[in-house]
Amino acid sequence: MSIELRDHSGIPIGYLVMALGWDPIRRWFRERDIDLNAAALLFRGEQLTDVVYHEQLESRDGSVRHHGDSTTGEGKGDNEIITVDLATVPAEVSTVLFLVTCYSGHTFAAVRNAFWRMVDGGSDTEISRHQLSGVAATGLVMGTVVRADGGWKFRNINEGIPAQHPVEAAPYLRQYLG
Repeated sequence: MSIELRDHSGIPIGYLVMALGWDPIRRWFRERDIDLNAAALLFRGEQLTDVVYHEQLESRDGSVRHHGDSTTGEGKGDNEIITVDLATVPAEVSTVLFLVTCYSGHTFAAVRNAFWRMVDGGSDTEISRHQLSGVAATGLVMGTVVRADGGWKFRNINEGIPAQHPVEAAPYLRQYLG
């Protein structure tokens, strides 16, 4: 099910924030670092045109930005943030797909307090929030933002895939486009 990206007064949302948070794994009285990665993949139809993640912090046009890589999950709240200025996303981009992968190879079932959320960046209102802890996969397609009827719609997906890096996820993503 898709929802139109509009605020409470019906005005289109122009700025999205996708946030990812988690805590280190605690085993035998020790904490082990776990490296989750947030990514935004931009598509024209089914063609991947750009990727924003910890190794490329900004889309070529500057409309999508990754605000820094956390390799441990240390700290409270959001550990990685991606922002999308919907007004400046190039007209040829039809879909922005949000993905989280576990670079260190753990499934989300092993990660404590893992979550992702989508936020209206103008009002700081949560549009969607989901727990990742318990998902038996190393990758998760969180959702998509799709250009439709002159605006944007958000669709929750929350499906696990076998990928530790955004490049490994590419073959699994076609089914979530559009």
